Amino acid sequence: MHYAIIDIETTGGSPKNSKITEIAIYKHDGEKVIDEYQTLVDPEMPIPPFIVQLTGISDKMVSSAPKFFEVAKEIIEFTKDCVFVAHNVGFDYGIMRIEFKSLGYDYRLPHLCTVRTSRYVLPGHASYSLGKLTRALGIQLVGRHRAGGDAFATAQLFTLLMKTDPNNLENFIQEELNPKGLHPNLNLDSLDEIPNKTGVYKFYNDTNQLIYIGNSIHIKKRIEQHLRNSKTKKSLQMQKEISRIEYELTGSELLSLLQESILIKEYQPIYNRSLRRNSFPYGLFNYTDGDNYLRLFIAKVSTTNEIPLTSFNTKREGVAFLERKVEEFDLCTKLCDLYKTQTSCFQYTVKNCLGACIKEEAFESYNSRCQNLIDNLTMNGSSFYVLDKGRQRGEKSMVFVENGSIKAMGYAPYHYKKMKPERWIDFLDIIQDDRDARTILKLFLSKNEKHSIVKV
Repeated sequence: MHYAIIDIETTGGSPKNSKITEIAIYKHDGEKVIDEYQTLVDPEMPIPPFIVQLTGISDKMVSSAPKFFEVAKEIIEFTKDCVFVAHNVGFDYGIMRIEFKSLGYDYRLPHLCTVRTSRYVLPGHASYSLGKLTRALGIQLVGRHRAGGDAFATAQLFTLLMKTDPNNLENFIQEELNPKGLHPNLNLDSLDEIPNKTGVYKFYNDTNQLIYIGNSIHIKKRIEQHLRNSKTKKSLQMQKEISRIEYELTGSELLSLLQESILIKEYQPIYNRSLRRNSFPYGLFNYTDGDNYLRLFIAKVSTTNEIPLTSFNTKREGVAFLERKVEEFDLCTKLCDLYKTQTSCFQYTVKNCLGACIKEEAFESYNSRCQNLIDNLTMNGSSFYVLDKGRQRGEKSMVFVENGSIKAMGYAPYHYKKMKPERWIDFLDIIQDDRDARTILKLFLSKNEKHSIVKV
């Protein structure tokens, strides 16, 4: 297998409006570079001054360079049967596809991202930008922000990755979609228009029936995973039925989760039904034991009729969450069902437990801290706004919780700060509160640290 390690310089701006100014390609056989191709490209448009300052490529330099259509055939032939490799491959591969698309050619190759690959194969680095990563690895980068220098440094990084990964990076190669397994009406070119941002996506069949709803912080990547998944009969069957895809950006992961839950309940798509029943199969529950101590435990939701304090996708996720809360609220691992013993818990022996496990600490004192956690998880009947990222700059997403129940969600414009929080609800849509919505909110608040809370 051969690999085309590519770097592209452009005029900047959005990928749709950006044009290539320089291309460098190093062909790699898995062990070493075996060939190279480099050229400046006339973008047929002025190069902005800040791009000139960044790359050193000026209008004068490209005035006598070939236009893209004049080198397109050479690039096709040079990269034929190769894996397209780049540092942040989504950018370089996307730009290349757009340029070829303007010529009426559908340029598609398997591709591999050395940023994503490096995070797995070479973990622990403070930054995975090309400049900082190569510096940390002792790889010399000559000609930063020039296609030749960046591509050659990426090629050296690729050699190191190949030597380090026992599977020769096979697991990191992203194969192109196979149209043969997809519905003939599905427009693959429309997938290029989907941004890789946070949102909700919908799959329709050829009778315009909504058959699946999903959400992701990277919707384009997630949609492509659906269209490539060949592991189950259900996945293969759904692929054959998808004839149209719609999406809606939410900016906030919380809003995408809530919107997905609302839409699934409303439309009950055929491929979501089994998934909904098992969305959060494990929960955190509490009871008071015979000695009046509050006890906490993780169990399957189906084993009890009680509503859990919060829910989880897996038991491991629930245990990890409870372990963090035990430390945060100074609780006892024995009384939280995390340490099986008839005597004191291990934390007591290292003086990190006050002795509730052996009744050394009074139940009133222990229960006070445990109740603080319970109140925290049940939102204690409080009213507040959860503020997170919006869909665009200056906008904020909001979820309004009133007396412990979710009441509304939506977006507030940039001038929301000039208004009293009591008025923010005017920007939002009223929604129906339910257990799933509360679970989603609680999980988000326990995991996500980038949001802010405004109490009212």
